[in-house]
Formats: sequence, C-alpha cells, structure tokens
Amino acid sequence: MSIILQSTVGGFSEQFMRKLPPVEQAMREHGLEPSEFVISKDYASTATVPFLGPFFYDYSVFFGDEKFSVTAPNDMVFLDYFFKRVLAADRPPKRRRPGLMQRLFSWMAQPE
Repeated sequence: MSIILQSTVGGFSEQFMRKLPPVEQAMREHGLEPSEFVISKDYASTATVPFLGPFFYDYSVFFGDEKFSVTAPNDMVFLDYFFKRVLAADRPPKRRRPGLMQRLFSWMAQPE
C-alpha cells in the first residue's frame, strides 16, 4: 500500500506523484511501512498579493502517534526533505565537534 495523501489545495504535482514510488520503496528498505504515513498539504498562509496565490505550503506528516510539519515552496522541495529524513532514520547522529568553551576547559584541565 501507498502513503495516504490529503490536500486542501488541489492535490500534489504530477512530478511529485511520479517520484513518490521510489521514495516508498526506500521506506520499505529502511523498515518503514508507507501505508502507515499520511501526508497532508495545506496553504501556509493567505496570499499577500491577489491573483498570485500562496508562496508556500504546509506539509504535515502523520505516522503512528507522531507528527511533524514542514513549510516548503513546492511539492518537490518537500519530497526531497522527506526522502532525506527517511534515509537518515537508521543513521547514527553525527558527532559534533566540541565547542570553543569545551575545548578551552579541556585544555585547562590537562596536567602541567
């Protein structure tokens, strides 16, 4: 089964719909079931210039008891973000380099 798509703004772009199956396949390869996900697309805010429409959309992703939202200018920017988040699901977090203060205190704590 596929990701459930909902929209109050006329649906998703054709390009988004063509790129969605490979994303769903990647989800399965990472142990995620696409049918457990719902993606909802809404206007991020009202248009400030008449006849131009909105400049951004809010995409909300629901899965289980979890939810996250992303504001993006179009479907493909959102899908790229979502795809990267799916791929990052089983990667260990990057180890951050110690900050300036931590390095200074570490240096001061060394024996003479």
